[in-house]
Amino acid sequence: MDSLLDIKNLTIHYITDDGVVRAVNDLNLKMDKGETLGLVGETGAGKTTTALGLLRLVPDPPGKIMSGEIWLDNENILTVSEAEMRKIRGFKISMIFQDPMTSLNPVIPVCDQIAEVILLHEKMTAAAALKKAEEMLMKVGIRPERAKEFPHQFSGGMRQRVVIAIALACNPQLLIADEPTTALDVTIQAQVLQLMRNLKTEFNTSMIMITHDLGIVADICDKVAIMYAGNVVEYAEKRELYKNPKHPYTIGLFNSLPDIKAQVDNLKPIKGLMPDPRALPSGCPFHPRCDMARPECSEKVPQNITINENHTVRCLLFA
Repeated sequence: MDSLLDIKNLTIHYITDDGVVRAVNDLNLKMDKGETLGLVGETGAGKTTTALGLLRLVPDPPGKIMSGEIWLDNENILTVSEAEMRKIRGFKISMIFQDPMTSLNPVIPVCDQIAEVILLHEKMTAAAALKKAEEMLMKVGIRPERAKEFPHQFSGGMRQRVVIAIALACNPQLLIADEPTTALDVTIQAQVLQLMRNLKTEFNTSMIMITHDLGIVADICDKVAIMYAGNVVEYAEKRELYKNPKHPYTIGLFNSLPDIKAQVDNLKPIKGLMPDPRALPSGCPFHPRCDMARPECSEKVPQNITINENHTVRCLLFA
């Protein structure tokens, strides 16, 4: 398959009065065209910061992309001008944010908000852009007669559909979905995920699904990257990862999930808490919480170890 995204040694810090927050640390990640990649981890793992880095929307100050390369379709987007980057956002790469209400302008009708993106990137008249906006609303299951309504007149699930319509309006190569179903109830969540799956196929778009829900990953993703303390600790095809997890953190995530077939009295949670990104532990950042930690884990920083062609892990147990 053709490569779409190649992140090399990406480091993003937030420089604050309380110290340097090392949100993303020397991250490497690849994905191919047409794939759906699940980016999984606890709150504070660096998932959203990575996504904002891909769009060059890390709030500055205090955030700063310290080093690295982000190759999107054979172009390093960290070297292009801000004017060029504005052409890329919404056209080559789009993002669906967690809360649809804060993503939409409350005083502009939803069709005008979709048309605004279309007019930015495509040469057409305002009338043609509005017509395309109505077509996008129909694609996400909203009747065209509601096109002139405002965001507050829609339910949470409908607002999320509007945000999806905006993100896909210019048929981007890469769609980033940042926990798009967090604020929705389970039934609506399933509908939105099915909609995203259908539209991804229709528009032939690659997708990064940011989540901490392994059920959503199992349902929608092709490959999975497990993040911990600002780095990818395990990367594999979905089936491989679920059947054969290697990293102690990944194993801990699966052990903390309820299993309808297993007869157990208690789940096995991962002990401790995610480390403070202002003061990450030496060596492997997971070693204070790891049941398999060895003395060298507190001293040596693990590197990516290849298990097989589609499976890598950052752990000294496999070095």
